[in-house]
Amino acid sequence: MLKIASAQMEIHPGHPSTNTNTMLHFIKEAKNAHADIILFPEMAIPGYLLGDTWEQDAFLRDCEACAADIIAASDDIAIIFGNVAVDWRKKNNDGRPRKYNACFLANKGKLLHPEAMPYPFVIKTLMPNYREFDDTRHFFSLQKLARELGTTPASLISPVSLKINGRRWNIGCLLCEDGWSDNYEMNPMKLLREAGNIDFYVNISSSPYTLGKNEKRHRVFGAEAKAAQAPVFYVNNVGLQDNGKTVYTFDGSSAVYNSAGVCVAAAKPYEEKLTMLDFSEISALPPVIHESSSEISQIYEALSYGIRKFLSKIRMEKVVIGASGGIDSAVAAALYTSVLGAENVLLVNMPSRFNSETTKGLAHELAQNLGCYYATFPIQESVEHTMAQIKDTPIELLKTGKKIQLAVSSFTAENIQARDRSSRILAAIAAAFGGGFSCNANKAETSVGYSTLYGDQAGFLAALADLWKYQVYNLARYMNETVFGREVVPQATINLVPSAELSSAQNVDEGKGDPLIYPYHDFLFRAFIERWEKATPEDILQWYVEGTLEQRIGCEKGLVRLHFKTAKAFIADLERWWNLFCGMAVAKRIQAPPILAVSRRAYGFDHRESQNGAYYTRAYENLKEKLLEGAAHL
Repeated sequence: MLKIASAQMEIHPGHPSTNTNTMLHFIKEAKNAHADIILFPEMAIPGYLLGDTWEQDAFLRDCEACAADIIAASDDIAIIFGNVAVDWRKKNNDGRPRKYNACFLANKGKLLHPEAMPYPFVIKTLMPNYREFDDTRHFFSLQKLARELGTTPASLISPVSLKINGRRWNIGCLLCEDGWSDNYEMNPMKLLREAGNIDFYVNISSSPYTLGKNEKRHRVFGAEAKAAQAPVFYVNNVGLQDNGKTVYTFDGSSAVYNSAGVCVAAAKPYEEKLTMLDFSEISALPPVIHESSSEISQIYEALSYGIRKFLSKIRMEKVVIGASGGIDSAVAAALYTSVLGAENVLLVNMPSRFNSETTKGLAHELAQNLGCYYATFPIQESVEHTMAQIKDTPIELLKTGKKIQLAVSSFTAENIQARDRSSRILAAIAAAFGGGFSCNANKAETSVGYSTLYGDQAGFLAALADLWKYQVYNLARYMNETVFGREVVPQATINLVPSAELSSAQNVDEGKGDPLIYPYHDFLFRAFIERWEKATPEDILQWYVEGTLEQRIGCEKGLVRLHFKTAKAFIADLERWWNLFCGMAVAKRIQAPPILAVSRRAYGFDHRESQNGAYYTRAYENLKEKLLEGAAHL
């Protein structure tokens, strides 16, 4: 009999001592349950997304010291765990000490040596260098090591042999990406199969949550277990880790796949827990029936978990939200209230002369529905004072004595309002309230910079900035129907035309709103950022000519013809937003608050960009010219 415990633990990145204490707690619990082996996630001791903390030698030594505590605890249990491994005698390509992302197997106070490895640990073979990952910046891969030794990875990849209860078990240890080898030139799991008779495989992971990722993992790991004709144990962590600009939730969702590739055990997402499994019973276990959860319920779970953990990490207990009466601020208010409780949320309505009685009333209704704190801070007087100062204060060129007077354009007046609300009122109120203020921007606005720097772009966290506008609406409905079980976000807010209400041209009572056509632009912008092969104006225009654009980007059929009567109008719209997406919006995104990621591509570290300005390929320019010439001849 072999009893295996899987520890789906919360990892606190950059805090090895905290993580080690958690591991020792789980080890004690596993011992009390008479487990033979306990499994921990990848980088369980240091955490994974640490930035250049990996360049601190003192931190690396601390991780080694913590590992010694775990090894010492393996007196009567085998422990498989992830940690950084350092070869102080060698250097990485950057001249710093050689670091490996490693999987250790400890038993009876010692590390077990993989059969063909030059070290007493398994080294990660495949180094992900896309999305949030930057492994090659810090770690030396098994592929590089093989080249350095004048051999091949196949000659180094080998199982670890472990003797328990008189029987020897061959274990194939893999680290996260080593199980996602479709696009790599080698398959570490296949090489393990060829290296020896493996009894079971263990994939220790540190895998952030992304919409749809769990379903894909079940397919990938199930297929690998079936191909290997051996069970696969997948153990992932929960918690929150970040790359500075992009914040990721880790949902765990650890699982076991039998030799037929069927998932027979699965841990609940976002739950720190030790689960036990008798190896001899795996083949007889029934398949796990994965609960069918909607996309929006998954989004809510990820956002609420992420907000809770982020606030805990920065030790913030109270939040101030600018409540405009619109959908974004209403959803943000409902989210933070569901996490913090009404007594820790303050909604602030800040009307100018352009704000309608409709939206002012909806902001108040929202606060009543939530039961949170509420206040009204009119801004018209302060805005007029700022505008008067700008217009009436002479500006002198000291070199010549020339004096000029500045004019305040309507555009400048709009920005003054937005900045007055955030930089003056919300920032000050948040400090007085003992908390921070939120950024309520959605992904469509973030894509094209439809926000004001130091105004509605500001805040401590952009919790909605990885959600398209249609997802914000869906989240409002979900929270009303499921989370609160009553109308919290007013239906009138859901029905209201989206508008910044910064001028008379955005009068909601007259049906005037944002320049964005969200049912179309959500999907156009999504093609710019979330397609794995990112779309450019060349792609968009070609699909427009082919008549396949709506199908390609996923928007409702007929929208393009409805909103753009001519090719000229379509091209003008495309170039307007592409210029912003590649231009001022980049500068704004660089200065934006951290974004809580849920999609397959979030802004920040996940979407790395330079301030290069908009570019149109020659193929695009040729196609545009033909279209406009053809239209001119009609």
